[in-house]
Amino acid sequence: MKPAVTPYDPAADCIPPAPDETLRIRSADGHWIHAEAFGPAGAPLVVLAHGWTCSIRFWAPVIRQLTPDYRVVAYDQRGHGGSDRPPTQAGYSTTKLADDLEAVLRRVVPEGGRAVLAGHSMGGMTIMAAADRTAVADRTAAAVLVSTGAGDLLAELAVLPPFVRSAGARRLVHKLLLESRMPLGKVNGVSSAALKYATMGPASSPARVRATAEVVHACPTSTRHRWSQVLGGLDEYHQLPKLTAPTAVIVGSHDRLTPPVHARRIEALLPDSHGLLELPGVGHMSPVERPAEVAGEIRRLAGIGFAATRVTEKSSATKSATTQGSVSQ
Repeated sequence: MKPAVTPYDPAADCIPPAPDETLRIRSADGHWIHAEAFGPAGAPLVVLAHGWTCSIRFWAPVIRQLTPDYRVVAYDQRGHGGSDRPPTQAGYSTTKLADDLEAVLRRVVPEGGRAVLAGHSMGGMTIMAAADRTAVADRTAAAVLVSTGAGDLLAELAVLPPFVRSAGARRLVHKLLLESRMPLGKVNGVSSAALKYATMGPASSPARVRATAEVVHACPTSTRHRWSQVLGGLDEYHQLPKLTAPTAVIVGSHDRLTPPVHARRIEALLPDSHGLLELPGVGHMSPVERPAEVAGEIRRLAGIGFAATRVTEKSSATKSATTQGSVSQ
């Protein structure tokens, strides 16, 4: 008698593993950030920042790819998941995003250590916003910016079909869609189809579309709206030359929210670019659509970043020893 074959579940990796550690981290303004750590303690560290309307759960497929070899810390952006929800618009800004990332890094990166940072969409914008902070730069080995933009988001959105040609009309309708206060309600066939069209590639499986929809629909309406107002006026281009760590960029060829034009602009402004990976047929939700490729780029940058860190540390130790020897003579 043949053993029973377990049916393949194309979204099984979208279920996050149980965290090895759960953290509550206090940000600069007193808000509490929820974070979870996965993988072997003491392994090279990766910190993940998710995008608008998402949560730690969004990163589940990438976490599963990385945890055999890395200690992975993912956190909920303020207003999302288990993190505090600021009651007014004053609690939502790119400065607040940078504050939260800095607080997370101060808590989870050991003294003298560094982490690879990976940010999807608003998470990538978070890394840009924090690029000029010494406490962040000193703890960053490398960075991966995934499906993100530095500005001009409304002008470049590609959600509307091409036959709507007027730039003014496209900008207005995109603004209305982005800043909608309409509750998303329960996930159903219609909402999943709309989410797939706007945020995922045409080949995305129904199971992965539904898993993504469940994450997005769980975001509070007020959080979605307040962050949309920040994103509508985003301008972080001036921060990119300050992101001095080795950095790579990832984008899907079918990304309608942050089309490839954004990735090319970002890559051109990075002082230490290590390439732009364009994933054919992939939409905005690349960590769910193609987790192996996204995790692969994180691994590649980890190799580059941690190797550079070791060289720097060795050089510093040699210089220190030489200085001490000169003094003793």
